[in-house]
Amino acid sequence: MNRRKFLRNTVPVAVTMPALLNGFSFTAHGAETSSLARLLEQTATDTDHVFVLIQLAGGNDGLNMVIPLDVYGNYYNARTNVAIPQSQVLRLDGTDKSGLHPAMTALQNMYNEGKAAIIQSVGYENPSFSHFRDTDVWNSGDTRRNRSERVKTGWMGRYLENEFPGYPEAYPDTEMPDPLAIQISNVPTLTVQGSIYSMGLSITNPEKIYTFANPFSDYPLNSAPANKELKFLRVISEKTKIYSDIIRAAYRRAATMAAYPTENSLAEQLKIVARLIKGGLKTRVYTVTIGGFDTHKRQVNASDTTTGQHAKLMKDLSAGISAFQQDLELMDLDDRVMGMTFSEFGRRIKSNASLGTDHGAAAPLIMFGTHAKKGILGNSPDIPADIQVVNNIPFQYDFRSVYASVLEQWFCVKQPALNEILLQNYQALPLVQGGPCGLPEEPDDTNNNSDKLILKMWPNPYTVSATIQFSTTGGHTMIQQIDALGRVIKVLTNQDYTAGTYNIDIYNDNFASGVYFLRLQNQSLQKVISIMKIQ
Repeated sequence: MNRRKFLRNTVPVAVTMPALLNGFSFTAHGAETSSLARLLEQTATDTDHVFVLIQLAGGNDGLNMVIPLDVYGNYYNARTNVAIPQSQVLRLDGTDKSGLHPAMTALQNMYNEGKAAIIQSVGYENPSFSHFRDTDVWNSGDTRRNRSERVKTGWMGRYLENEFPGYPEAYPDTEMPDPLAIQISNVPTLTVQGSIYSMGLSITNPEKIYTFANPFSDYPLNSAPANKELKFLRVISEKTKIYSDIIRAAYRRAATMAAYPTENSLAEQLKIVARLIKGGLKTRVYTVTIGGFDTHKRQVNASDTTTGQHAKLMKDLSAGISAFQQDLELMDLDDRVMGMTFSEFGRRIKSNASLGTDHGAAAPLIMFGTHAKKGILGNSPDIPADIQVVNNIPFQYDFRSVYASVLEQWFCVKQPALNEILLQNYQALPLVQGGPCGLPEEPDDTNNNSDKLILKMWPNPYTVSATIQFSTTGGHTMIQQIDALGRVIKVLTNQDYTAGTYNIDIYNDNFASGVYFLRLQNQSLQKVISIMKIQ
């Protein structure tokens, strides 16, 4: 009997033991073959950096979080019953192209102080618009449609497994005496799942952790097929006991220093994270979740679109992050910690008749912390005047390029491990300032450089044939064609170029009439334009 079959026959889906292990949850999946094994001889990166992932569960309406002021007329016409009035949009220093939801005053202050950044239109090539599937995609970093080909590990799980080979049996040790990752949740997620073990622990309230006996210590280990499975469960139980004592002690060593908002679940989770960091844990990754973003109806109040369900979420998100950042600064920890928001997908451009928005494609992310590179990376979404033609936002930035930036610029991961963790090569973006990994920084005019990239097509509209012209600063360059649903339907080029201008001829592509987008990625630079096919 293999481990997966044993677990499937004894515990539904996975080993999840919040009651048995006093608030901790572990998930075990079958081992998968990974070329990361070739990299295990590398030593762990010498870093004390911490990263906090905030999941906006349900699919956040990014257009009402970061409002596109430079195309406000088209934005408003597409969603008149939920649109934020232009006069109430919160303005951001240094730009007149975008602003924030009026409930996000705390985050507005952070942005203007250089402690937050926005990445526009983040997504991937083939969104499914399914909560479950797209959540798995973001957590794993794997977009493959074929279920049998997908990895069963998380992107952070692969990172931690690469950094700390031999976990959990070989840990804790003197160099890493603490949990590798902590999820403030009842249920573990795929994000930190390793090839066999979860690389993290799930807790809800450190105060309720208490000492317990190993429930599997008395099971006899004999020659039965279940021998390895009992050993597996013993290891989990033993490590949970050890780490529960460590977490409890760290939590009790620290106290909150900032004022956190009340009746705010995200703030309560981030308060725990801050205390654990201040308590001395060397844990590298924390994950927290705020739900309620599936706003198909009553997203706003009919009498005032700046209020309602989404406004409450934006206020909680903004106030929670701001209080956490203030706490870190008062604890003198802000130089060590960065964070990021993400959601499984965005919402449609056009609102529905129920004062809501439906499942969409790309949406903005927020990076926060002292080392977040201030500014808005990317352009406002391309919202057409005729919303009947296009009702989804094409992605400008692949979410795995964001992950590559975090791993390379914050955790100092180098090649070839970076490509192995992310399953292929994704170009990093200029998201971290201050050079904590000793890397050269991108210039502050990155967006202007993107605007200077050539990407055009003639004729436009086209019928049978057309010519695409593009420029590149050199290095890896890709051009994708994206349909009105935000899906990549063709890759026109994907290779290294020397700096210059190039043409690509297309002929008889057999695509239906309609609006499409061309997306150019030249290393960290991106550009998206709309094109039209007619019969």
